[in-house]
Amino acid sequence: MVVYFSAPLVQTLTLTHLPYLTLNSDTWNLCRSNSWVKHRSVNANSNCKETQSGQSCSFAMCASHSSSGSYQNSKRVWIWTQSKEVMTASVERGWNTFVFSSKHRQLANEWSLIALICPLYLEEGGIFDNENRRVATIFEVSNPQELLQLKPAKGEEENVVINLLDWQVIPAENIVAAFQDSQTTVFAISKTPSEAQIFLEALEQGLGGVILKVEDVEAVLELKDYFDRRDEVSNLLSLTKATVTRVQVAGMGDRVCVDLCSLMRPGEGLLVGSFARGLFLVHSECLESNYIASRPFRVNAGPVHAYVAVPGEKTSYLSELKAGKEVIVVDQKGQQRTAIVGRVKIETRPLILVEAKRDLDTQTIYSILLQNAETVALVCPCQENGHQKTAIPVTSLKVGDEVMLRVQGGARHTGIEIQEFIVEN
Repeated sequence: MVVYFSAPLVQTLTLTHLPYLTLNSDTWNLCRSNSWVKHRSVNANSNCKETQSGQSCSFAMCASHSSSGSYQNSKRVWIWTQSKEVMTASVERGWNTFVFSSKHRQLANEWSLIALICPLYLEEGGIFDNENRRVATIFEVSNPQELLQLKPAKGEEENVVINLLDWQVIPAENIVAAFQDSQTTVFAISKTPSEAQIFLEALEQGLGGVILKVEDVEAVLELKDYFDRRDEVSNLLSLTKATVTRVQVAGMGDRVCVDLCSLMRPGEGLLVGSFARGLFLVHSECLESNYIASRPFRVNAGPVHAYVAVPGEKTSYLSELKAGKEVIVVDQKGQQRTAIVGRVKIETRPLILVEAKRDLDTQTIYSILLQNAETVALVCPCQENGHQKTAIPVTSLKVGDEVMLRVQGGARHTGIEIQEFIVEN
């Protein structure tokens, strides 16, 4: 299902056109204008064409789902553009609802000849379908007073599109808070992928969707990459047990401490290894120690040469990490989430070499070097008896101990897995 947008100006609504609520914490008392009542939305499912996958476009929910993934399916993206290239890129990525101004109906008709789309049209302060049925109401908010009065009606399920004329992060959070208990699907008009991300993540819950108003294909690609990374987090990583076969003091080296902008829980850490074919789950410094205060934001990850798992099923060298980059935080069960690097510290420290093998593959050796310190540990498997150890400090590690390992393809080009013959020792 495809949707297109042109780039006309959205009609400005004065405050008298806005539905608003008397500030009562117990009830949503909505004062609505006649035009709001007149143009109550109706279910337009019967007007929707089927996509090639057999799914229909439900204008009642104003949905333009992405291709796959739970996060993409829970958030909606409409595209507002006059660029054919942007339209094509959007359709190829599963976003096929487009918004046009009423004067660009001919453009919508032309695009409908080359792609299966759901065109919507901007007019009279609302968004309408091909049969002139209202599917959303647009509100332009230019000051805090208007924002405060923008509240949902009890039981109201009509879609709402918010255009923040003075764009800021706090209003995005206020909108999420105002509509969090309503059935209304709230969209925000975003002019950049970073703006869209703020709206989709505000107060963790985010809005129901965004209207991406762009003329640049790169903006579509960047937003889709964001969705892909969020969907990746919802998938469990496959971790396996490995048995330690060698522990040896290795001398001095430059090791990397990775300090994140997020706190880690017991059992969580980063996937790190000397070879990309097998990454060890290195525990954070969240556990209490007699030697140093707990630092649940830190992973003492290993030397500069080591690989570390990053979003997109890629790897990066530890030496390449810096503030603002993202890494994958993983726990014992393979649950993963992304985290932002806040700081990287590289210092010369004594190192210890750890090698391990899997029971099903006694020929392949997996290796990691870590700082030889009591606060550095490898995550071990969950124990079925309930008396589990979360991690084993490298200073206590011995041959025969079991640790968690991520096995994957070994050949890499700029962090991307490739099919190539490679030998690493």
